[in-house]
Amino acid sequence: MADESSEKFLTYLRAAMGDGSLTRLTLGAHRGSDPTLRRLVVRPVVLQAGPRFAFVWSHATRDITKNFAADDALALVTGLVGTDFATANLSTTTVTVQFEQRPGRPGRIHVGPALEETAAPVPAHDRTKKRSVETGSAWLRGLGVTADGGKVRKGMEAKFRQVHRFVELLGPLIAEAPLPTDRPWTLVDMGCGKGYLTFAAHAYLARAAAGPARVLGIEARADLVELCGRVARETGADGLSFAAGTIAGAAVEQADILVALHACDTATDDALAKGIAAGAALLVVAPCCHREVRPQLVAPDVLEDALRHGILRERQAEFATDSLRAALLGWAGYSTSIFEFISPEHTGKNLMISAVKRTRPADTAEAARKVRALAAFYGIRHQTLAARLGFDLSPATVG
Repeated sequence: MADESSEKFLTYLRAAMGDGSLTRLTLGAHRGSDPTLRRLVVRPVVLQAGPRFAFVWSHATRDITKNFAADDALALVTGLVGTDFATANLSTTTVTVQFEQRPGRPGRIHVGPALEETAAPVPAHDRTKKRSVETGSAWLRGLGVTADGGKVRKGMEAKFRQVHRFVELLGPLIAEAPLPTDRPWTLVDMGCGKGYLTFAAHAYLARAAAGPARVLGIEARADLVELCGRVARETGADGLSFAAGTIAGAAVEQADILVALHACDTATDDALAKGIAAGAALLVVAPCCHREVRPQLVAPDVLEDALRHGILRERQAEFATDSLRAALLGWAGYSTSIFEFISPEHTGKNLMISAVKRTRPADTAEAARKVRALAAFYGIRHQTLAARLGFDLSPATVG
């Protein structure tokens, strides 16, 4: 049922579609009948038949694209905001508008300035793609990614593509997550290294958040903490700070968004557990190494010969570990997606797990049954995320 805030959001949407200022609309926090649907993204395009709006429904394993004329597009979206989708993020050339509706509460809306990189839309399928991260950014130069004049340094091309891809993925995930609308957001990047992605996230949130976001990078190597802190000060990155510490040992008191990319082995589990304990609305991790589960794997008879090969056993351990992590996140109240972060030609560590906190209670008994059944199938008796969450993997409890 529409309320005052959703009607106000739709007023902005109608105006943007009418005057051609709409650049992107993202609907998230899906609560309709299809459990595989994650989000809907709408953008303007020009086809041979004339101007249209491209709708991309992102499901767990596939995307579905359809094009609609303006009137049909508006009618379709009007029936989805605040009903099938609990969040909506509208980007135009003049403003950004965020809508959120939590269970049992009236909807809320936040109106902010347009994102800095938002130019007038060029609604064509073959338009030139604009970078989410501008090469002229002072922090890129400070970290050695670019040289004077904004040119990417030789040897840093892959790093720049990784940074750009991270921001490209972060935007829709933020639009989907039930982030607070009455205070600035806090993002914690655990094991941040040299801070490339930490700076990128801070730059993005400075444009997209509901106020001046706070971003904290945690890194064990003191020299990198000092470097990142100096670059943050020199580039005037307000709200961005760095602290020395390990993922396992760092205290995370508040985190609306928790990021941990390429945290080795069980450090990924430590980061996820800390994010869950802090009540994070969005968790984003890219696992690295999967040593804990590998020696526990018990191969079904049909796979016994195959898993004698080290490379296949390693890949099976990766699959089993990340599948179990996704199942545990589902039990903990998150909707989880696993996808390719960046092309394997740039890095073999290219798997990303995103988890968005659900706004509706889940069937925890059924979720727990699936976790235990998965662990029992692979013979997994101990896994760090399960231990951190106090979840008993014992197959004796499988129902």
